[in-house]
Amino acid sequence: MSATDQKSCKGKGMDGFIARTYDRNARKYIMGQYRSWAAMVSSLLPKDARVLEIAPGPGYLAIELARSGIRSITGLDISRTFVELAREHARETQVDVRFLQGNASAMPFADGSYTHVLCTSAFKNFADPLGALKEMHRVLTPGGIVWLSDMRRDVTDAEIDAYVTNVMKLRGVNGLFTRMTFKQMLRKRAYTKESLLALVSRTPLKVDSFEQETMEFRVTMKK
Repeated sequence: MSATDQKSCKGKGMDGFIARTYDRNARKYIMGQYRSWAAMVSSLLPKDARVLEIAPGPGYLAIELARSGIRSITGLDISRTFVELAREHARETQVDVRFLQGNASAMPFADGSYTHVLCTSAFKNFADPLGALKEMHRVLTPGGIVWLSDMRRDVTDAEIDAYVTNVMKLRGVNGLFTRMTFKQMLRKRAYTKESLLALVSRTPLKVDSFEQETMEFRVTMKK
C-alpha cells in the first residue's frame, strides 16, 4: 500500500476525554456551521433520500438534516464515544437518526443501500482513504451521489487565522490552540486538489464538480 493510501493517522478516531472535549467545543462554537451545512445539503436532497454520513462525530450535522425533514439518515463513525454521544444528542433532539460504530473502509452495509453519502472535515484522517472511496461507491445506489468536503492542503496561515477568529469566534487560549492544531497537525494531513482527484481516479466514482472555499474543498462525485 502506498503512502497516499495509508495516511499517518491510523483511523482509530477520537475516543474518551478527547471526543467529549471536541463535542463540548463543537456544541459551543460551531453549531452555526452545522446548521449552515445542513440547510445547504437539505435543499438539494429529495425527502425520500437515504443518506449515509461517514465520520459524523457527535452527530450534529445528521441531526440537523433530520430536523429539516430528511427521514432516512445513518451515521457511521469509528469512535465508540462519538457514537454514544451522537445517539444521546439524537434522543435529546427527538429525531430518528441511526448511529453505528464501524470503519469507512469496511462498511457494514449492503451494496446499493444509500442514495447519498456525506463526509465533512474527516477524510484527511482516514487510514485507508482509497478503500473508503471504493466503499462509498459500493454502498451507493446507481446514480447515487457523494458529497465530500475537507480542509485544503494549500490553505494559508492568514486564512486559518481569519477562520478561527471570524467564523469560529475563538479568542485567547482556545483560539491559539485551535490555530496551532490547524497549522501544525491538520493541514499536514490534508489533500491538495491534485492529490485528491488522483485518488478518486483510482475508483469507479466520477467527479461531477470540485469547488474551493476559504478553508476547504467540496467535491461532488457520482456512481
